[in-house]
Amino acid sequence: MPRVEWVVIGQPNGSEKGANIIVVGCDYHPSFQQIAHVDTETGEWKEQRLEHRESAEAFYRELASRGAKLRVGMEASGHARWFERLLAELGIELWLGDAAGRTRLSQQLNRHSKSPRGGFSRLS
Repeated sequence: MPRVEWVVIGQPNGSEKGANIIVVGCDYHPSFQQIAHVDTETGEWKEQRLEHRESAEAFYRELASRGAKLRVGMEASGHARWFERLLAELGIELWLGDAAGRTRLSQQLNRHSKSPRGGFSRLS
């Protein structure tokens, strides 16, 4: 099975076992972000669309103000430098995925899956 390559910006410090972490999956586009996030302590899960840079910035600033550890995962993109700088400024851990590797894995999993979502759910 092919591997999905990740680059972690803001390396975990190892003290997160049992810690409250808010994990955000971000489908980044230059004009909007489609996100899903989960609070590992409460299990609260939400999906939403952040329409413009300003609303995205307000969302991440509000999350950071809660004091929980934050982790954002997204595909690498050349159009996201402002976003990467914002997350660094807020102390939010960023995981960047290799889009080509994920696409290959997704295609392989979907070929062999009978579920409506294909095998993509196994990537998490």
